[in-house]
Amino acid sequence: MSEKRESRKTRRLPRTATKQEAVQVSKIEAAEELIPKELEAAAAVPEEMIPPIPKPAAGAWKPVTQTGRDVANGKITDISQLFETGQRITEPAIVDALVPGLENDIILIGGSTGKGGGIRRTPSKRTTRMHKSGRRYRISVMVVVGNRNGYVGLGFSGGLPSAHREVVEKALAKAKLNIIPVRRGCGSWECKCGGSHSIPFAVTGKAGSVRIKLMPAPRGLGLAVSDEVKKVMKLAGIRDVWCKSRGQTQSRVNLIKAVFDALRKLDAYRVQPSLESTIGLKTGRVE
Repeated sequence: MSEKRESRKTRRLPRTATKQEAVQVSKIEAAEELIPKELEAAAAVPEEMIPPIPKPAAGAWKPVTQTGRDVANGKITDISQLFETGQRITEPAIVDALVPGLENDIILIGGSTGKGGGIRRTPSKRTTRMHKSGRRYRISVMVVVGNRNGYVGLGFSGGLPSAHREVVEKALAKAKLNIIPVRRGCGSWECKCGGSHSIPFAVTGKAGSVRIKLMPAPRGLGLAVSDEVKKVMKLAGIRDVWCKSRGQTQSRVNLIKAVFDALRKLDAYRVQPSLESTIGLKTGRVE
């Protein structure tokens, strides 16, 4: 019997990858080599030794908005003027010019599991999705900024693993655009000193399934919160606070977002003028 000849429709020809797919595969291979090195480097360097993000050089800013031009010309000299008039901050350099002593810190939202079940925290969180050409990775970074005296901002951004520094800079820029004034005071019945070391009243923030309740604490108690939340509180200028939480608080992204939402809601309450001096209510920078 003669063998049947394979038709052109049923014939399986080897598929050659397109130029775009070849570039994506090379990026994925580079990411697979970069991520383990990044995890090893993050484990070797303590959290306190994470290098700060460099600020742009003075004089390199060219404002593109009217608010930016007013800041550059000296018409606006304090960031509180923007919040009082309701103007939006659309350029990160505006915050650099109006908030002296601005600091930043990276929230450790990522991690790699170990053999014993523990998690080694890393500055970036890596996510994976499957594609016909293989795995594709993305990283996300969360940055918090503040002057340790009444102003704090939070930024979250993502991108390719090969552009790690660009992702961090993007998150830093978003944090500056999201900066808010923080109300401080002493609303604890155990203290009643009238200072600005804590918050004036209890407030609740939420993000996803996480619910965070911040409560005033007496002077000297310290920050009764987790290590990553302490970074936000210190940059906001809060030295004493109680905290209650519920939900999936292991998700650090939602945890920090809930804390930032609670700090934002401090400005949503109306306070009688007679109580402002009693609880030592201050908004923003305190001289």
